Amino acid sequence: MAQTTLSVRLDSVDKKLFEEFCNKTGLNVSVAINMFIKAVLREKELPFKVACDIPNAETIAAFEEGEEILNNPDSPKFSSVNALFEELDS
Repeated sequence: MAQTTLSVRLDSVDKKLFEEFCNKTGLNVSVAINMFIKAVLREKELPFKVACDIPNAETIAAFEEGEEILNNPDSPKFSSVNALFEELDS
């Protein structure tokens, strides 16, 4: 298999700390990065959670719209999901 090089820019302190971690675990940086890449390719996802706890403006607007609909006495109310779908199909 052909080999290639990957360049990554990162903070010098982070690089040093990562190298120290790798050395303590018996790895080198190249092996650790290859392990990360292989895990991503195998699992088809990052091997850790990526999240943001702060909703964006579009999500906040959707929450507000939902609250307005729920609090509007003229909004239709449904006793079940089936009743909602029946209304949508009509």
